[in-house]
Amino acid sequence: MAKARDEMLTIPEVIEEIGVPRATFYRWRQCRKGPKAIKLPNGSVRIRRSELDRWIAGMEEAA
Repeated sequence: MAKARDEMLTIPEVIEEIGVPRATFYRWRQCRKGPKAIKLPNGSVRIRRSELDRWIAGMEEAA
């Protein structure tokens, strides 16, 4: 069975899911405390579903 594709999320999708303001998310990115992101050639940013899940799990472990 083929491995399912890792969904690429937009920033609005991510901030809606984690429930933080856009400014907070961008501050986290600037401080390198947010999930790893991918910058596409057109300048838009995407976050892999697996990376978001890993980042959230890491936050749970730290709590």
